[in-house]
Amino acid sequence: MSAPAISGGQQMPDLADLPRILERVIGLAMHAGRLIEAELARPEGPRGGGDKAQVDIEIEGMLRPGLMQLLECDFAGEETGISLSGDAFCWVVDPNDGTADFLQGTPGSAVAIGLLHNGLPVLGVVYAPVTDRGRDCIAWAQGLPTLLRNFQPVERDLSSSSLTTGTLIFVSTAAASKPHLNAELCQPASFYPMPSIAYRLARVAAGDGVAAVSLYNVSTHDVVAAHALLRAVHGDIWDERGQPLRYKSPAHFMRSPQFCFGGAPAACAELMGRPWQSVLMSDSAK
Repeated sequence: MSAPAISGGQQMPDLADLPRILERVIGLAMHAGRLIEAELARPEGPRGGGDKAQVDIEIEGMLRPGLMQLLECDFAGEETGISLSGDAFCWVVDPNDGTADFLQGTPGSAVAIGLLHNGLPVLGVVYAPVTDRGRDCIAWAQGLPTLLRNFQPVERDLSSSSLTTGTLIFVSTAAASKPHLNAELCQPASFYPMPSIAYRLARVAAGDGVAAVSLYNVSTHDVVAAHALLRAVHGDIWDERGQPLRYKSPAHFMRSPQFCFGGAPAACAELMGRPWQSVLMSDSAK
């Protein structure tokens, strides 16, 4: 069943509409993923430099009107800006999370589309079109009994998960250059480097690990979609002070946590107590 198109002239949906809207959001994310695949396949490599890719602008230029056609409300986009009017709903979009690695030709970036309702993440789609797993789409909307991974239900509960031998902590690709330090910080779990904090958090929600870490400033656009996925499995996201991330006012949209820990509450509490600054200090000592 497809979602109804809802514009400013029509009645706003209630939360029961979200599973239907999710179908269409997944379709938009997958279309965006095809643009990412095509860009990675360019003989001369992706267009752009630093942390700005041309395809990011093109993707958000496609996503914004598509999402607003599904549900006309507030919007916070990494490339096209933030428009907040106080509407109960707000789309939050990162068109290609993990751009810096993407521009180096490293696969694993992800399209991240989230929806807030009164500041609460109620829908999320994180789609990584090029990974070592193949195309990977992890999605959820309030009202669904489980997460969906590539359209298949995933039963998951992070409320009792902890750091144990055999579990994984997803960290940034930069961690590969400091294996001993990251191994010590993550023990007894193992660390797994990869781009895109949105996709790292989504993989935790889907059952591949117990926590994900970012030691670089993250924005609202990076995390809202995956935060919805974690909500579905009794997980959460915290900043470097151990405060849970929340989005109830415009000030929250402008704030960039220095560190980000997301996943199982017990695992993240243990990780937050460890000296992650040592990773950054080793950088500055070079």
